[in-house]
Amino acid sequence: MFQTERRFLRLLFLLCILHYEAGQVFGVWPMPQQITQSTDRYLLSPQSFSFSYSKDSAAQSGCSVLDSAFKRYYSLIFPDAADGARKTEFSINTLVKSGECDGYPDEGSDESCEYLLFIFYFVNKTEIQDFPRFEFRGLLLDTSRHYLPLNAILKTLDAMAYSKFNVFHWHIVDDPSFPYQSYSYPDLSSKGAFHPMTHIYTQSDVKRVISHARMRGIRVIPEFDTPGHTQSWGKGQPNLLTPCYKGDVPSGTFGPVNPILDSTYQFMSGLFKEMKSVFPDSYVHLGGDEVNFACWKSNPNVRAFMTKMGFGHDYTKLESYYIENIVNISSALNKTPIVWQDVFDYRERHRPQYVVEVWKGGCYLCEVRRVTKAGLKVILAAPFYLDLPGPTHNWARYYNVRPLAFKGTDQQKALVIGGEVCMWGEYVDATNLHPRLWPRACAAAERLWSNEEMTSNVDQAFPRLEKFRCSLIRRGIQAEPLFVGYCKDEYRGV
Repeated sequence: MFQTERRFLRLLFLLCILHYEAGQVFGVWPMPQQITQSTDRYLLSPQSFSFSYSKDSAAQSGCSVLDSAFKRYYSLIFPDAADGARKTEFSINTLVKSGECDGYPDEGSDESCEYLLFIFYFVNKTEIQDFPRFEFRGLLLDTSRHYLPLNAILKTLDAMAYSKFNVFHWHIVDDPSFPYQSYSYPDLSSKGAFHPMTHIYTQSDVKRVISHARMRGIRVIPEFDTPGHTQSWGKGQPNLLTPCYKGDVPSGTFGPVNPILDSTYQFMSGLFKEMKSVFPDSYVHLGGDEVNFACWKSNPNVRAFMTKMGFGHDYTKLESYYIENIVNISSALNKTPIVWQDVFDYRERHRPQYVVEVWKGGCYLCEVRRVTKAGLKVILAAPFYLDLPGPTHNWARYYNVRPLAFKGTDQQKALVIGGEVCMWGEYVDATNLHPRLWPRACAAAERLWSNEEMTSNVDQAFPRLEKFRCSLIRRGIQAEPLFVGYCKDEYRGV
């Protein structure tokens, strides 16, 4: 079902972002793979327009995803139209091949589409053949360093759908706080969140995020990053973190997750079993980045374990040992693990079961080449970090990224499954989240969706992005201006 409903969502997305002037498609973002537009136009009345199901469609009225989309996009197409009786002189018939309306999008969803479409209030014949360049087009939000209210996350999902992002990477917990309210281990949030009542995501909250995303063809992939970035975990789970030592005595501080205890893996197994029941996507992000080995080195029990295992003084082998156990736990639950590139860099043997997310700067395409040469799939995040302040006009920096511009075989390049915009939370909360994301994230969205040869000119892209930014403003998204100018419908949320 989802391959068809997402085709429909993409059709509607294009329907409602086109520029007002007939015969010109300045406002389409991201650029479709092929587009042919006629100059013919006909007046369209909101009162005479409707969506309907084709009689041959496997899905009919009552399909929650499509019924909801019909209502949502009618309001987007005709924002000033009043409710009331409508004549059905002009109707879009929707045909889907499968009647399953209760599933979730996944990595196999087909987003290709062919259709005719029109411009606001005028019928304008336009033929489009469209499909994504990359299957994975993600956006990361960090809800540990600053808590993001539920509505801020939901609005982000709306803007993601408008921009054709299809994966929400939820970096839900980290060192500063543990806002995820676990039903198996409630102390994790009651003791590890900034506030146990106001700064948490309840099970109901998580379900609402997943449902909101599903209705927009977006996958939700949680990240429970270990063994580092876990200081908040230790507040609610005794004996999980490694005790640090000063000389021969404990210092009273704690380091990464303790990788030498059976109880660690019992706990992680229980948590991931819960995660499987809560998050339906087949992927899970295991983290594995930026592990500080100093505490492990100070602990006599860890040092003894290193000797027993034959690791010598190479603590990257200890992290690899830990990660392999966590990968086995997630794989046993039929989850495909994603890991940060540190895991790949530290391992001598590489398992094809995990996907590597490349995040470090420098020659990131060199890393992509190494990972794909090892036969592993890659998600590229390094050039798409948006959390640091910067002028909006630096959107071209993200637009000019060339994800496949490395020396490698066609088989290697096929292993690059996509990219991801990262919005880390050190300097970001609900007050500046959306202006910092949009419209810069849109530049990455087009790079991941569209034909690179057709979208290589920044000057030609600017008018379309400027119009699309105004579309986001009209829909209530606080997208920063690109330069001097105005929007017909200015932001009215203040």
